[in-house]
Amino acid sequence: MAHAADSLVVDSVTGVDVSLEVAGTGARSLAFLIDLLIRTILVTAWFVVATLVYNGKFTLQTPDDPDGTWYLYVATPATLIYLLYHTVLEIVMLGRTPGKRMAGIRIVSRNGSPPAIAAQLVRNVFRLIDSFPVGYGVGLFTCLVTRDHVRVGDLAAGTLMIYENRNTLGTRGLPLSVRERPLDIGTLELVGELLDRWSALEAGARVRLAHSLIERITGSAPESFASEEAMRGRLEQLTKSGGPGAPS
Repeated sequence: MAHAADSLVVDSVTGVDVSLEVAGTGARSLAFLIDLLIRTILVTAWFVVATLVYNGKFTLQTPDDPDGTWYLYVATPATLIYLLYHTVLEIVMLGRTPGKRMAGIRIVSRNGSPPAIAAQLVRNVFRLIDSFPVGYGVGLFTCLVTRDHVRVGDLAAGTLMIYENRNTLGTRGLPLSVRERPLDIGTLELVGELLDRWSALEAGARVRLAHSLIERITGSAPESFASEEAMRGRLEQLTKSGGPGAPS
C-alpha cells in the first residue's frame, strides 16, 4: 500500500495498484448536512408520535414532572437515535450513511477495506472532540489542514473518507494513457479470483464468467475467442493494462 497526494493506493488481488480518491472537505460537509437533516427528522418524528401516544390526546405538551414511562418511551429513544445514528448506520452500511451515499463517499481503513467495528466505535466516540467548540469546529479545522482531509476521529481510528466510483488504476510503473483509465476495484478482484480458480472451475462456468466480466469491463457485447486460453489472455490484458482499448 502506498499513499499519494489526495489518494490512497492499494494493491488488488490481481497485483494491479488501485488508487482511491480521498474525499475533500466539501463532500464531507455535504454528507454531514444531509445526515443531520435525516437525523433531525427521525428524532422529531419519534418524539411527536411517542408524545401523542403518551399523552393519549392530540397535544405535544410535555409533562411538568416526567415519570419513568415518559423517559423510557419518549426521551430516551429520541436521544439514542440522535447519538447513535452515525455509529449504527456506518457499521451496518460498511462505512456509509444515507448522507454519505448521496454525497458519493464512504469510510475506509488505511488498506482500503471497510473499517472494523472497533475502528468505527473509536471514530464516533471522538465526535465529542470534533464537535468542539460549536458546529464541529475542531473537526472542520483538522479536515482543512490535514493531508487527507480527516478529522480527529479519523486520526484516532486510522480511517479516511474516499469517493465511491472514482477508483482508478495506480500510477506506479504504468504509462500515462493507461493511468487515466478507470477500473473498478470490485471488478479487478472478481477477475483475479476467476483467474486463480480457472483450472478448478467447470469449463462452461468459467467461460460464462469470463464473457460476463469482459463485457462488464469493455462495456460492449461479448467478444468471440478462438479458445479458452485466448479468453483468459484477454482478461489478463484488460486488468493489467487498465481497461478496453489499452495498447497490447
